[in-house]
Amino acid sequence: MILAALVALPSFGQNAPSDSQGAPSSAPADSAAATKPVEPTPLPMPSMSGPLQTAVPHAVENGKLAVTGILTGIGWTEGNHVNGDNATHYDISNAQLFVQKTSGWWQFYLQGGAYNLPAIGVPFLSTADTIKNIYGPFPQGYAKFVKGNFNVEIGALPTLVGAEYTFSFQNMNVERGLLWGQENAVNRGIQLNETYKKWTLALSWNDGFYSNRYTWLTGSVAYAINSANSVAFVGGGNAGSYAKSTLATPLALNNSDIYNLIYTYTRGHWVVQPYLQITTSSADSLWRPELSTSPPREASAMARSTCSTGRAAARSRLR
Repeated sequence: MILAALVALPSFGQNAPSDSQGAPSSAPADSAAATKPVEPTPLPMPSMSGPLQTAVPHAVENGKLAVTGILTGIGWTEGNHVNGDNATHYDISNAQLFVQKTSGWWQFYLQGGAYNLPAIGVPFLSTADTIKNIYGPFPQGYAKFVKGNFNVEIGALPTLVGAEYTFSFQNMNVERGLLWGQENAVNRGIQLNETYKKWTLALSWNDGFYSNRYTWLTGSVAYAINSANSVAFVGGGNAGSYAKSTLATPLALNNSDIYNLIYTYTRGHWVVQPYLQITTSSADSLWRPELSTSPPREASAMARSTCSTGRAAARSRLR
């Protein structure tokens, strides 16, 4: 999958007319008039793809806290919709508030509100049902402890897996690609991050597909070749097994291993990002006598079917 975007943003300069009558000039006044106000720096969270940026933050507590928000709607009609789904949909896609502290040795990020997660190839789920059945009204939030180039994050964290973001406003393609539906978008756990020269390393112990059982390990290694090119490898999986099956915790995916190889090229507002994703699930991790009498061979077929459809079946049951 290749994503690309191009946005041209012209900038304009203004010069105050000078006094040509030979009178002494007021250098400090002229300098102040010509000085351009410093524009606020986009906040690190929520992350955005390509030329997208967060809104200008509002400072609270004498600048110690930054507050931003998002309000968006979504609507579409299609001729080749999923069986049992409606052809036309509209809803609030985001009504969220973000509060964060981005300086000092301890920091935090809080995200709350309404959201929708439209995805390719699955039936539409209303915003109300999305909040109720996936990540609740506070989908992400964590504490962050920083020392130099090293930091530790604890809480409900964005996943290390994949190259696309969870929420529609974070992506140039609001529905993302087919691979996103196979990824554990939000993890509850702890994550260690280190930056060394051109290398960025991360390791996370978490609950995988929001299972509330902390048996997942994921890690990533990224290398910046130069200012325009970078490569990353991501890997993770369930060190144990768990028979839970919900919309947020698909059985086969939560008992799987997942790997990414991601290449990113950026130049100006262009972004080219092909990536490879491999997901595997074993039959033994899916067959549970207490849930089913199906033998492991049938469980293997179920694993292939579930991994190919992602969350589609669970979405259909909720309609």
